[in-house]
Amino acid sequence: MQEMAITFLGTSSGTPSRERNVSSVAVVLDGTVLLFDCGEGTQHQLLRAPVKSGAIEAIFITHLHGDHVYGLPGLLATLSMNGRERPLTLVGPEGLREHVECVLRTSHHNPMFPIEFGARRSGFSPTFDGFRVVSAPLEHSIPAQGYCIIEDDRPGTFDPGRARALGIPPGPEWGALQRAGDPRVCGPPRPGRRIAYCTDTRPCPSAVELARGADVLIHESTYAEELRAEADERLHSTAMGAAGVAREAGVGRLLLTHFSTRYRDVAALVAEARTVFANTDAAEDFATFVVPRK
Repeated sequence: MQEMAITFLGTSSGTPSRERNVSSVAVVLDGTVLLFDCGEGTQHQLLRAPVKSGAIEAIFITHLHGDHVYGLPGLLATLSMNGRERPLTLVGPEGLREHVECVLRTSHHNPMFPIEFGARRSGFSPTFDGFRVVSAPLEHSIPAQGYCIIEDDRPGTFDPGRARALGIPPGPEWGALQRAGDPRVCGPPRPGRRIAYCTDTRPCPSAVELARGADVLIHESTYAEELRAEADERLHSTAMGAAGVAREAGVGRLLLTHFSTRYRDVAALVAEARTVFANTDAAEDFATFVVPRK
């Protein structure tokens, strides 16, 4: 059974605080690590988290504001100095490649491993072993995109009684039939899990569609409802706005992140969100959430 877990490395917006670093989330899928955003200090957070930086296969950047990307050059340099040789995929909006190559060139650093830049448009679908990642444009003050990890569907539940009735004896053939999802002996396919990641953005239809039916939606929650006017002006979300996306998308669970540093205690934001979407929790730095099988 493939493990799927989310570990938050940074949950503050704009600047770090004593309790929260700036944006980064690691998703671990059976040992493979995908990193979403890489704010300043992310590599320090990785040293303290139950996430192996050497297992990172791809880094997905939502947009090029510094609190989401300033940690990337340092992490790339450390991976190189730690002896990484296999390729690393970087995915993000227009300008990501130029940003990375400029910083590496002017700091005279040449990574020892190949960097493969993903498509810089919405709608692409990088594939990995057992899952893929899709993107959609969000609505922020600069070009931004959200992501959704989609696990491959699993074969239906194997029915030994049906196999015996067909005269198929126990043994390797049973396993082969289950892996193939043979409808004679297996139930309908079981859908894979989904994790959607939306920040920075105001609530928008594309975020709803990206998160449609997700097991977990990670959504920015920069402001409380009393500052909705400021959130609208800066194209950010309130906790209730994020909860509205979760409700409309029909997700299983909402995890709020990207909190303004004015909120040392975010309990009030969670309470506001729960009036709209009950299954809401706040992310904390180094908190890990396991996504169970359906």
